[in-house]
Amino acid sequence: MDIDGLRSRLDSAGQGHLLAFWDTLTDSEKQSLYKELDHMNFAEINQFFETAMQLSKNAADKVDDLLEPLPAEVCGSVSRTDAETLEKYNSIGLQAIGSNSVAVLLLAGGQGTRLGVNYPKGMYNVGLPSGKTLYQLQAERILKVQQNAKELTNKDCEVPWYIMTSEHTKEPTQEFFASHDYFGLKKNNVTLFEQNLLPCIGFDGKIYLANQHKVALAPDGNGGLYKALTSSTVLADMESRGIKYVHVYCVDNILAKMADPVFIGFCLNKGANCGVKAVEKSIPTEPVGVVCKVEGRYEVVEYSEITLKTAEKRNSDGRLTFNAGNICNHFFTMDFLKTVTDPSTESKLQHHIAKKKIPYVNSAGEIIKPTEPNGIKMEKFVFDVLRFATSFAVWEVLREDEFSPLKNADGAAKDTPTTCRQDLCSLHRRMMLQAGAKFVHKDGSEIPHIPSQRTCEEFNEIVCEVSPLVSYSGEGLNSIVSGQSFQPPVTLELDKDGKLQVSQGINKS
Repeated sequence: MDIDGLRSRLDSAGQGHLLAFWDTLTDSEKQSLYKELDHMNFAEINQFFETAMQLSKNAADKVDDLLEPLPAEVCGSVSRTDAETLEKYNSIGLQAIGSNSVAVLLLAGGQGTRLGVNYPKGMYNVGLPSGKTLYQLQAERILKVQQNAKELTNKDCEVPWYIMTSEHTKEPTQEFFASHDYFGLKKNNVTLFEQNLLPCIGFDGKIYLANQHKVALAPDGNGGLYKALTSSTVLADMESRGIKYVHVYCVDNILAKMADPVFIGFCLNKGANCGVKAVEKSIPTEPVGVVCKVEGRYEVVEYSEITLKTAEKRNSDGRLTFNAGNICNHFFTMDFLKTVTDPSTESKLQHHIAKKKIPYVNSAGEIIKPTEPNGIKMEKFVFDVLRFATSFAVWEVLREDEFSPLKNADGAAKDTPTTCRQDLCSLHRRMMLQAGAKFVHKDGSEIPHIPSQRTCEEFNEIVCEVSPLVSYSGEGLNSIVSGQSFQPPVTLELDKDGKLQVSQGINKS
């Protein structure tokens, strides 16, 4: 260990306090701390901090005068597209999947802390009749879209699944997948990799110690994806497989469609190298980022950066001018990914700051747990690369069909296990109704489709779960449910032999 060299680097960067307890550490603690510090570029970290703090100050200025609406030619909408065109997009997407050109990439670095659990959010069960977790639902959607592509193209195909974890979620996620035999996917098609970490820093620019021999670190945000793709072997693996298109999404959206062929087909039809799924904002003040243009470049602008006057601006048709709500769901070509992961481009992605209450070690060696924010965590966002797009596409989907995030424990106003479960059951109920099914009471009388017309409180929520292995997005249900009546709760599942199992009218205690 070149401790003198390390000490000199730290002192010149104003971070010499990180070795304050060196003489009191055991040999193993010294080795651990030295290893952690030695690979850090302190001049770079200091520059990250200074730039992020300056950008944060500038962000207080509203960007209204710089905003431009999305050009009509880059936009599409599932609700304003005819069935024939939707089927064309679906076919284009399935052809790409059938040619083994599509991969999915999951952003899964988050713990379930706000849900009251200490394991990765993807392992959470929202209380569906099947008891399936978010990870299992997503794995089964991948299996089904592979099957749909094979049926269309008559080709065996695979959709590799890349999962970006964090320091805290990688190991339990690996163990979870292994213990469930990868939910039917091939082990070599499920690749976990870890996002990078950055030091937590006080408002004075000093890096915090978590204890006397460990730096306080935090994940570098979902935009750390681009650096992680190259620091791991993931990008090289994608290239070796011949991947041309990558679908990126977040773990907490229970309605997310993996390798969505309609979205992929829309982007390919537009010739886009970068695409975004969006939902129409429900109200002008909804706290979601907005996909738009800023000084000629595509960006996601945070709601806090827009004045109420701009947020309420409407077009001649009455729709909000800035209405494309970001849901962290993206399409990238491999060529685009290679461009934005190149160090010359990735280094242009600026860090955002989050003011946090960061536990730290004081000069006396005591661990302090602050009650007020005392520093920052720096992170990049996955959508920061949109401004590098040379051909762009925005696909607006229906919120009730494709966006229901899991963020809070039950008891919160929204985005809870209960709302996620209800939204998925509602989607599956509508899929079955569209396929010609009926839902009935025990006496055989039909349950009204509209909740406010239901007289029995028991049926305010019609519990209905259709396994992704049965249908990806409603296809194939006509031959199963058309003309039939079902008494909730209803589940449609495939058994281990691939045979359809229908369960109804049985409430689990």
